Amino acid sequence: MEDRKVNTIAIVSVVTLIIVIIVARITMKLSRAFFLICGADVAVIFTVFSFVLIRNRYNKRRKQLESRFKSEGRELRIEYSFLRKVAGVPTKFRYNELEQATDGFQALLGKGSSATVFKGILSDGTSVAVKRIDDGAERGEREFRSEVAAIASVHHVNLVRLYGYCNAASSPRYLVYEFISNGSLDSWIFARKDNDNNSRRVGGCLPWSLRYQVAIDVAKGLGYLHHDCRARILHLDVKPENILLDENYRAVVADFGLAKLVGKDVSQVMTTLRGTRGYLAPEWLLERGVSEKTDVYSYGMVLLEMIGGRRNVMKVEDPKDKSKKKLQFFPKIVNEKLREGKLMEIVDERLMVEGEGVEESEVVRLVNVALWCIQERPRMRPSMGQVADILEGRVRVEEPPDSRMVLVDLLSEDENNPAMVLNNTARLLTSMSSHEDFSSTYSMGATTILSGR
Repeated sequence: MEDRKVNTIAIVSVVTLIIVIIVARITMKLSRAFFLICGADVAVIFTVFSFVLIRNRYNKRRKQLESRFKSEGRELRIEYSFLRKVAGVPTKFRYNELEQATDGFQALLGKGSSATVFKGILSDGTSVAVKRIDDGAERGEREFRSEVAAIASVHHVNLVRLYGYCNAASSPRYLVYEFISNGSLDSWIFARKDNDNNSRRVGGCLPWSLRYQVAIDVAKGLGYLHHDCRARILHLDVKPENILLDENYRAVVADFGLAKLVGKDVSQVMTTLRGTRGYLAPEWLLERGVSEKTDVYSYGMVLLEMIGGRRNVMKVEDPKDKSKKKLQFFPKIVNEKLREGKLMEIVDERLMVEGEGVEESEVVRLVNVALWCIQERPRMRPSMGQVADILEGRVRVEEPPDSRMVLVDLLSEDENNPAMVLNNTARLLTSMSSHEDFSSTYSMGATTILSGR
Protein backbone atom coordinates (compact mmCIF):
# COMPACT_ATOMS: atom_id res chain seq x y z
CA MET A 1 0.00 0.00 0.00
CA GLU A 2 2.83 2.39 0.85
CA ASP A 3 4.66 1.61 -2.42
CA ARG A 4 1.56 2.33 -4.45
CA LYS A 5 1.07 5.65 -2.67
CA VAL A 6 4.69 6.72 -3.31
CA ASN A 7 4.44 5.74 -6.99
CA THR A 8 1.19 7.67 -7.37
CA ILE A 9 2.73 10.81 -5.83
CA ALA A 10 5.77 10.47 -8.12
CA ILE A 11 3.60 10.16 -11.28
CA VAL A 12 1.41 13.11 -10.26
CA SER A 13 4.53 15.21 -9.55
CA VAL A 14 6.11 14.41 -12.95
CA VAL A 15 2.89 15.13 -14.83
CA THR A 16 2.50 18.42 -12.99
CA LEU A 17 6.06 19.46 -13.85
CA ILE A 18 5.53 18.59 -17.53
CA ILE A 19 2.37 20.69 -17.57
CA VAL A 20 4.31 23.59 -16.00
CA ILE A 21 6.95 23.31 -18.79
CA ILE A 22 4.27 23.34 -21.48
CA VAL A 23 2.47 26.37 -19.99
CA ALA A 24 5.79 28.24 -19.60
CA ARG A 25 6.66 27.53 -23.26
CA ILE A 26 3.37 28.93 -24.42
CA THR A 27 3.38 32.05 -22.28
CA MET A 28 7.11 32.87 -22.19
CA LYS A 29 8.15 31.68 -25.66
CA LEU A 30 11.89 30.95 -25.68
CA SER A 31 12.81 33.52 -23.09
CA ARG A 32 15.54 33.19 -20.51
CA ALA A 33 12.95 32.67 -17.76
CA PHE A 34 11.44 29.72 -19.69
CA PHE A 35 14.80 27.97 -19.92
CA LEU A 36 15.39 28.47 -16.18
CA ILE A 37 11.96 26.98 -15.33
CA CYS A 38 12.41 24.14 -17.82
CA GLY A 39 15.88 23.24 -16.46
CA ALA A 40 14.66 23.22 -12.88
CA ASP A 41 11.63 21.04 -13.76
CA VAL A 42 13.75 18.54 -15.70
CA ALA A 43 16.16 18.29 -12.76
CA VAL A 44 13.24 17.63 -10.39
CA ILE A 45 11.76 15.03 -12.77
CA PHE A 46 15.14 13.25 -12.98
CA THR A 47 15.39 13.30 -9.18
CA VAL A 48 11.90 11.81 -8.81
CA PHE A 49 12.68 9.03 -11.30
CA SER A 50 15.99 8.30 -9.56
CA PHE A 51 14.28 8.18 -6.15
CA VAL A 52 11.53 5.79 -7.36
CA LEU A 53 14.07 3.54 -9.11
CA ILE A 54 16.39 3.35 -6.07
CA ARG A 55 13.44 2.84 -3.71
CA ASN A 56 11.97 0.01 -5.80
CA ARG A 57 15.32 -1.78 -6.03
CA TYR A 58 15.77 -1.40 -2.24
CA ASN A 59 12.27 -2.77 -1.55
CA LYS A 60 12.83 -5.72 -3.89
CA ARG A 61 16.08 -6.58 -2.12
CA ARG A 62 14.42 -6.19 1.31
CA LYS A 63 11.59 -8.54 0.34
CA GLN A 64 14.04 -11.13 -0.93
CA LEU A 65 15.92 -11.01 2.39
CA GLU A 66 12.69 -11.19 4.39
CA SER A 67 11.54 -14.17 2.35
CA ARG A 68 14.87 -15.93 2.89
CA PHE A 69 14.88 -15.22 6.63
CA LYS A 70 11.26 -16.38 6.92
CA SER A 71 12.08 -19.58 5.06
CA GLU A 72 15.15 -20.19 7.23
CA GLY A 73 13.12 -19.43 10.34
CA ARG A 74 10.45 -21.91 9.31
CA GLU A 75 13.12 -24.54 8.68
CA LEU A 76 14.62 -23.82 12.11
CA ARG A 77 11.20 -24.14 13.74
CA ILE A 78 10.58 -27.45 11.96
CA GLU A 79 14.03 -28.69 12.97
CA TYR A 80 13.48 -27.50 16.55
CA SER A 81 10.08 -29.22 16.64
CA PHE A 82 11.65 -32.39 15.24
CA LEU A 83 14.44 -32.35 17.82
CA ARG A 84 11.92 -31.78 20.62
CA LYS A 85 9.89 -34.72 19.37
CA VAL A 86 12.96 -36.95 19.14
CA ALA A 87 14.03 -35.90 22.63
CA GLY A 88 10.50 -36.49 23.92
CA VAL A 89 9.99 -32.89 25.08
CA PRO A 90 6.27 -31.95 24.89
CA THR A 91 5.38 -29.17 22.45
CA LYS A 92 3.03 -26.36 23.35
CA PHE A 93 0.37 -26.28 20.63
CA ARG A 94 -1.90 -23.37 19.73
CA TYR A 95 -5.64 -23.95 19.94
CA ASN A 96 -6.19 -23.28 16.23
CA GLU A 97 -3.55 -25.93 15.39
CA LEU A 98 -5.49 -28.56 17.32
CA GLU A 99 -8.80 -27.36 15.89
CA GLN A 100 -7.43 -27.72 12.38
CA ALA A 101 -5.79 -31.09 13.14
CA THR A 102 -9.06 -32.57 14.44
CA ASP A 103 -11.28 -30.99 11.75
CA GLY A 104 -13.05 -28.90 14.34
CA PHE A 105 -13.05 -31.67 16.97
CA GLN A 106 -15.36 -33.88 14.90
CA ALA A 107 -13.55 -37.27 14.96
CA LEU A 108 -14.60 -38.56 18.39
CA LEU A 109 -12.57 -41.51 19.71
CA GLY A 110 -14.07 -41.79 23.16
CA LYS A 111 -15.59 -39.94 26.10
CA GLY A 112 -15.05 -40.41 29.82
CA SER A 113 -16.33 -38.76 32.97
CA SER A 114 -13.83 -35.90 32.82
CA ALA A 115 -12.33 -35.94 29.31
CA THR A 116 -13.15 -36.36 25.63
CA VAL A 117 -10.67 -37.77 23.09
CA PHE A 118 -10.55 -36.86 19.38
CA LYS A 119 -8.46 -38.20 16.54
CA GLY A 120 -6.31 -35.67 14.68
CA ILE A 121 -3.57 -35.33 12.11
CA LEU A 122 -0.85 -32.73 12.68
CA SER A 123 0.58 -30.55 9.90
CA ASP A 124 3.54 -32.93 9.52
CA GLY A 125 1.20 -35.89 8.98
CA THR A 126 1.52 -37.40 12.46
CA SER A 127 -1.66 -39.11 13.71
CA VAL A 128 -2.53 -38.08 17.26
CA ALA A 129 -5.19 -38.47 19.92
CA VAL A 130 -6.23 -35.09 21.35
CA LYS A 131 -7.60 -35.31 24.89
CA ARG A 132 -9.80 -32.42 26.03
CA ILE A 133 -10.10 -32.03 29.81
CA ASP A 134 -13.81 -31.40 30.41
CA ASP A 135 -13.76 -31.32 34.21
CA GLY A 136 -14.33 -28.26 36.37
CA ALA A 137 -11.71 -25.51 36.68
CA GLU A 138 -9.95 -26.68 39.86
CA ARG A 139 -10.01 -30.43 39.29
CA GLY A 140 -9.40 -30.00 35.55
CA GLU A 141 -6.27 -27.95 36.20
CA ARG A 142 -5.08 -30.48 38.78
CA GLU A 143 -5.68 -33.41 36.40
CA PHE A 144 -3.98 -31.54 33.54
CA ARG A 145 -0.87 -30.75 35.59
CA SER A 146 -0.70 -34.30 37.01
CA GLU A 147 -0.84 -35.84 33.56
CA VAL A 148 1.78 -33.53 32.02
CA ALA A 149 4.13 -33.85 34.99
CA ALA A 150 3.81 -37.63 35.14
CA ILE A 151 4.14 -38.60 31.49
CA ALA A 152 6.30 -35.78 30.05
CA SER A 153 9.58 -37.21 31.32
CA VAL A 154 8.98 -40.96 30.90
CA HIS A 155 9.95 -42.98 27.84
CA HIS A 156 8.94 -46.60 27.69
CA VAL A 157 7.56 -48.79 24.93
CA ASN A 158 4.58 -49.74 27.12
CA LEU A 159 3.66 -46.18 28.13
CA VAL A 160 1.75 -43.80 25.88
CA ARG A 161 3.83 -40.94 24.48
CA LEU A 162 2.85 -37.31 25.11
CA TYR A 163 3.54 -35.11 22.08
CA GLY A 164 2.36 -31.83 23.57
CA TYR A 165 -0.31 -29.78 25.29
CA CYS A 166 -2.43 -26.65 24.99
CA ASN A 167 -3.56 -24.63 28.00
CA ALA A 168 -4.65 -21.34 26.45
CA ALA A 169 -6.70 -19.19 28.80
CA SER A 170 -9.54 -18.78 26.27
CA SER A 171 -10.06 -22.50 25.60
CA PRO A 172 -10.21 -25.84 27.48
CA ARG A 173 -7.01 -27.70 28.31
CA TYR A 174 -5.78 -30.24 25.78
CA LEU A 175 -3.21 -33.03 25.80
CA VAL A 176 -1.84 -34.41 22.52
CA TYR A 177 -0.85 -38.09 22.56
CA GLU A 178 0.37 -40.56 19.99
CA PHE A 179 -2.52 -42.31 18.27
CA ILE A 180 -2.91 -45.99 19.23
CA SER A 181 -4.81 -47.72 16.45
CA ASN A 182 -6.59 -50.65 18.14
CA GLY A 183 -8.31 -48.76 20.92
CA SER A 184 -8.64 -49.79 24.54
CA LEU A 185 -8.39 -53.25 26.06
CA ASP A 186 -11.99 -53.33 27.32
CA SER A 187 -13.30 -53.56 23.74
CA TRP A 188 -11.12 -56.67 23.18
CA ILE A 189 -11.88 -58.68 26.33
CA PHE A 190 -15.54 -57.88 27.05
CA ALA A 191 -18.36 -58.99 24.75
CA ARG A 192 -20.06 -56.13 22.93
CA LYS A 193 -23.40 -55.15 24.44
CA ASP A 194 -26.56 -55.55 22.38
CA ASN A 195 -27.35 -51.85 22.74
CA ASP A 196 -23.91 -50.79 21.50
CA ASN A 197 -24.68 -49.22 18.11
CA ASN A 198 -21.24 -47.72 17.56
CA SER A 199 -20.19 -49.55 14.39
CA ARG A 200 -16.88 -47.63 14.29
CA ARG A 201 -15.80 -49.07 17.65
CA VAL A 202 -12.81 -51.36 17.21
CA GLY A 203 -12.78 -54.57 19.16
CA GLY A 204 -13.40 -58.28 19.17
CA CYS A 205 -12.23 -61.31 21.11
CA LEU A 206 -8.52 -61.07 21.88
CA PRO A 207 -6.80 -64.49 21.60
CA TRP A 208 -5.31 -66.00 24.72
CA SER A 209 -1.68 -65.64 23.60
CA LEU A 210 -2.20 -61.90 23.06
CA ARG A 211 -3.97 -61.51 26.41
CA TYR A 212 -1.01 -63.13 28.12
CA GLN A 213 1.39 -60.79 26.29
CA VAL A 214 -0.74 -57.79 27.28
CA ALA A 215 -0.43 -58.87 30.92
CA ILE A 216 3.36 -58.84 30.57
CA ASP A 217 3.39 -55.48 28.75
CA VAL A 218 1.28 -53.76 31.40
CA ALA A 219 3.41 -55.22 34.20
CA LYS A 220 6.56 -53.87 32.54
CA GLY A 221 5.03 -50.43 31.99
CA LEU A 222 3.88 -50.12 35.60
CA GLY A 223 7.17 -51.55 36.84
CA TYR A 224 9.01 -48.79 34.99
CA LEU A 225 6.80 -46.14 36.62
CA HIS A 226 7.25 -47.61 40.09
CA HIS A 227 10.96 -48.41 40.10
CA ASP A 228 12.90 -47.02 37.13
CA CYS A 229 11.83 -43.35 37.06
CA ARG A 230 13.75 -40.62 38.86
CA ALA A 231 10.63 -40.00 40.94
CA ARG A 232 8.24 -42.90 41.47
CA ILE A 233 4.98 -42.45 39.60
CA LEU A 234 1.72 -43.96 40.84
CA HIS A 235 -0.82 -44.34 38.04
CA LEU A 236 -3.82 -44.80 40.38
CA ASP A 237 -6.33 -45.56 37.62
CA VAL A 238 -5.29 -48.90 36.13
CA LYS A 239 -8.26 -50.45 34.31
CA PRO A 240 -8.96 -51.93 30.84
CA GLU A 241 -10.20 -48.58 29.52
CA ASN A 242 -6.78 -47.06 30.24
CA ILE A 243 -4.79 -49.79 28.50
CA LEU A 244 -4.46 -49.32 24.74
CA LEU A 245 -3.46 -51.82 22.05
CA ASP A 246 -1.22 -50.79 19.15
CA GLU A 247 -1.24 -52.19 15.61
CA ASN A 248 0.57 -55.32 16.84
CA TYR A 249 -1.77 -55.72 19.84
CA ARG A 250 0.98 -54.80 22.29
CA ALA A 251 -0.24 -52.98 25.38
CA VAL A 252 0.37 -49.30 26.13
CA VAL A 253 -0.65 -47.82 29.49
CA ALA A 254 -2.44 -44.47 29.09
CA ASP A 255 -4.46 -41.82 30.96
CA PHE A 256 -2.32 -40.40 33.76
CA GLY A 257 -4.98 -37.97 34.99
CA LEU A 258 -4.83 -39.23 38.57
CA ALA A 259 -1.11 -40.01 38.56
CA LYS A 260 1.01 -38.91 41.51
CA LEU A 261 4.76 -38.33 41.68
CA VAL A 262 6.31 -39.75 44.84
CA GLY A 263 9.85 -39.43 46.18
CA LYS A 264 11.99 -42.57 46.34
CA ASP A 265 12.12 -42.38 50.13
CA VAL A 266 8.35 -42.02 50.61
CA SER A 267 6.42 -45.24 51.21
CA GLN A 268 2.86 -43.89 51.20
CA VAL A 269 1.05 -40.69 50.26
CA MET A 270 -2.44 -39.39 50.87
CA THR A 271 -4.67 -38.20 48.06
CA THR A 272 -8.23 -36.88 47.94
CA LEU A 273 -8.72 -38.08 44.36
CA ARG A 274 -10.47 -41.37 43.73
CA GLY A 275 -9.92 -43.91 40.98
CA THR A 276 -12.53 -46.15 39.38
CA ARG A 277 -14.88 -48.22 41.47
CA GLY A 278 -14.12 -51.92 41.25
CA TYR A 279 -10.35 -51.36 41.00
CA LEU A 280 -9.79 -49.46 44.27
CA ALA A 281 -7.51 -51.08 46.83
CA PRO A 282 -8.83 -51.38 50.41
CA GLU A 283 -6.21 -49.01 51.85
CA TRP A 284 -7.40 -46.29 49.45
CA LEU A 285 -11.04 -46.77 50.38
CA LEU A 286 -10.07 -46.61 54.04
CA GLU A 287 -7.91 -43.50 53.46
CA ARG A 288 -4.76 -45.15 54.80
CA GLY A 289 -2.63 -43.75 51.99
CA VAL A 290 -1.68 -45.06 48.56
CA SER A 291 1.55 -46.61 47.28
CA GLU A 292 2.75 -48.56 44.26
CA LYS A 293 0.92 -51.56 45.79
CA THR A 294 -2.32 -49.70 45.08
CA ASP A 295 -1.57 -50.00 41.36
CA VAL A 296 -0.68 -53.67 41.90
CA TYR A 297 -4.17 -54.29 43.31
CA SER A 298 -5.83 -52.65 40.29
CA TYR A 299 -3.58 -54.64 37.97
CA GLY A 300 -4.68 -57.87 39.65
CA MET A 301 -8.31 -56.96 39.03
CA VAL A 302 -7.55 -56.30 35.36
CA LEU A 303 -5.83 -59.71 35.09
CA LEU A 304 -8.95 -61.46 36.35
CA GLU A 305 -11.11 -59.59 33.85
CA MET A 306 -8.75 -60.58 31.03
CA ILE A 307 -8.96 -64.24 32.07
CA GLY A 308 -12.74 -64.37 32.46
CA GLY A 309 -13.76 -61.89 29.77
CA ARG A 310 -16.17 -60.29 32.20
CA ARG A 311 -16.33 -57.47 34.74
CA ASN A 312 -15.25 -58.23 38.29
CA VAL A 313 -18.50 -56.89 39.71
CA MET A 314 -21.67 -57.71 37.76
CA LYS A 315 -25.40 -57.71 38.41
CA VAL A 316 -26.90 -61.17 37.95
CA GLU A 317 -30.34 -62.66 38.46
CA ASP A 318 -31.09 -63.56 42.07
CA PRO A 319 -31.95 -67.30 42.14
CA LYS A 320 -34.21 -66.75 45.16
CA ASP A 321 -36.17 -63.92 43.56
CA LYS A 322 -35.86 -63.72 39.77
CA SER A 323 -37.47 -60.30 39.73
CA LYS A 324 -34.43 -58.91 41.53
CA LYS A 325 -30.74 -58.79 40.74
CA LYS A 326 -27.75 -59.16 43.02
CA LEU A 327 -24.08 -58.30 42.67
CA GLN A 328 -21.69 -61.10 41.80
CA PHE A 329 -17.98 -60.70 42.67
CA PHE A 330 -15.87 -62.57 40.11
CA PRO A 331 -12.65 -62.73 42.23
CA LYS A 332 -14.55 -64.77 44.84
CA ILE A 333 -15.62 -67.23 42.15
CA VAL A 334 -12.04 -67.50 40.89
CA ASN A 335 -10.75 -68.10 44.42
CA GLU A 336 -13.28 -70.91 44.92
CA LYS A 337 -12.49 -72.55 41.58
CA LEU A 338 -8.77 -72.43 42.38
CA ARG A 339 -9.35 -74.33 45.63
CA GLU A 340 -11.53 -76.85 43.76
CA GLY A 341 -9.01 -77.33 40.94
CA LYS A 342 -11.52 -76.20 38.28
CA LEU A 343 -9.86 -73.05 36.98
CA MET A 344 -10.64 -73.71 33.32
CA GLU A 345 -14.32 -73.16 34.12
CA ILE A 346 -13.72 -69.45 34.71
CA VAL A 347 -11.88 -68.79 31.41
CA ASP A 348 -13.68 -66.61 28.84
CA GLU A 349 -16.08 -68.96 27.01
CA ARG A 350 -15.35 -67.30 23.67
CA LEU A 351 -11.72 -68.40 23.95
CA MET A 352 -12.76 -72.00 24.50
CA VAL A 353 -15.13 -71.99 21.52
CA GLU A 354 -13.46 -69.88 18.83
CA GLY A 355 -9.97 -69.17 20.12
CA GLU A 356 -6.64 -70.72 19.24
CA GLY A 357 -6.57 -72.67 22.50
CA VAL A 358 -5.77 -71.82 26.11
CA GLU A 359 -2.72 -73.08 28.00
CA GLU A 360 -3.92 -74.32 31.37
CA SER A 361 -0.51 -73.75 32.95
CA GLU A 362 -0.66 -70.10 31.90
CA VAL A 363 -4.18 -69.78 33.30
CA VAL A 364 -2.99 -71.15 36.66
CA ARG A 365 -0.01 -68.78 36.61
CA LEU A 366 -2.15 -65.72 35.80
CA VAL A 367 -4.77 -66.60 38.41
CA ASN A 368 -2.15 -67.10 41.13
CA VAL A 369 -0.52 -63.78 40.26
CA ALA A 370 -3.88 -61.99 40.17
CA LEU A 371 -4.95 -63.34 43.57
CA TRP A 372 -1.60 -62.34 45.09
CA CYS A 373 -2.03 -58.86 43.62
CA ILE A 374 -5.49 -58.35 45.16
CA GLN A 375 -4.52 -59.38 48.69
CA GLU A 376 -6.13 -57.00 51.15
CA ARG A 377 -2.85 -56.28 52.94
CA PRO A 378 -0.59 -54.16 50.67
CA ARG A 379 2.68 -55.72 51.87
CA MET A 380 1.50 -59.17 50.79
CA ARG A 381 1.21 -58.06 47.19
CA PRO A 382 4.20 -58.56 44.85
CA SER A 383 5.92 -55.69 43.07
CA MET A 384 5.32 -55.19 39.35
CA GLY A 385 8.90 -56.26 38.69
CA GLN A 386 8.23 -59.57 40.44
CA VAL A 387 5.01 -59.98 38.46
CA ALA A 388 6.88 -59.53 35.16
CA ASP A 389 9.46 -62.10 36.23
CA ILE A 390 6.73 -64.61 37.07
CA LEU A 391 4.80 -64.12 33.84
CA GLU A 392 7.94 -64.48 31.76
CA GLY A 393 8.72 -67.75 33.52
CA ARG A 394 11.91 -66.70 35.33
CA VAL A 395 10.50 -67.58 38.76
CA ARG A 396 7.64 -69.69 40.09
CA VAL A 397 4.62 -68.42 41.96
CA GLU A 398 3.13 -70.20 44.96
CA GLU A 399 -0.60 -70.58 45.48
CA PRO A 400 -1.89 -67.51 47.36
CA PRO A 401 -3.57 -67.76 50.78
CA ASP A 402 -7.34 -67.83 50.97
CA SER A 403 -9.04 -64.48 51.44
CA ARG A 404 -12.47 -63.38 52.65
CA MET A 405 -12.57 -60.61 50.03
CA VAL A 406 -14.99 -58.51 52.08
CA LEU A 407 -14.22 -55.59 49.78
CA VAL A 408 -17.18 -56.73 47.66
CA ASP A 409 -19.48 -55.41 50.36
CA LEU A 410 -18.04 -51.93 49.94
CA LEU A 411 -18.33 -52.19 46.17
CA SER A 412 -21.96 -53.17 46.46
CA GLU A 413 -22.80 -50.50 49.01
CA ASP A 414 -25.85 -48.33 48.60
CA GLU A 415 -24.54 -44.76 48.43
CA ASN A 416 -27.89 -43.50 49.71
CA ASN A 417 -27.62 -45.68 52.82
CA PRO A 418 -24.88 -44.25 55.08
CA ALA A 419 -25.52 -46.84 57.80
CA MET A 420 -24.70 -49.66 55.36
CA VAL A 421 -21.53 -47.86 54.26
CA LEU A 422 -20.35 -47.48 57.86
CA ASN A 423 -21.21 -51.10 58.67
CA ASN A 424 -19.30 -52.46 55.66
CA THR A 425 -16.31 -50.23 56.33
CA ALA A 426 -16.16 -51.50 59.92
CA ARG A 427 -16.26 -55.08 58.66
CA LEU A 428 -13.37 -54.47 56.29
CA LEU A 429 -11.30 -52.78 59.00
CA THR A 430 -11.94 -55.73 61.30
CA SER A 431 -11.02 -58.17 58.54
CA MET A 432 -7.76 -56.43 57.72
CA SER A 433 -6.68 -56.18 61.35
CA SER A 434 -7.74 -59.60 62.65
CA HIS A 435 -6.50 -62.13 60.09
CA GLU A 436 -4.09 -63.95 62.38
CA ASP A 437 -3.66 -66.69 59.78
CA PHE A 438 -1.96 -64.15 57.52
CA SER A 439 0.68 -63.13 60.04
CA SER A 440 3.40 -65.58 59.01
CA THR A 441 2.87 -64.95 55.30
CA TYR A 442 2.68 -61.22 55.93
CA SER A 443 6.05 -61.15 57.68
CA MET A 444 7.82 -63.18 55.00
CA GLY A 445 6.75 -60.76 52.24
CA ALA A 446 7.98 -61.43 48.73
CA THR A 447 9.87 -64.57 49.77
CA THR A 448 6.56 -66.33 50.36
CA ILE A 449 5.04 -65.06 47.11
CA LEU A 450 7.87 -66.15 44.86
CA SER A 451 9.82 -69.36 44.66
CA GLY A 452 12.88 -69.82 42.50
CA ARG A 453 12.44 -73.59 42.28
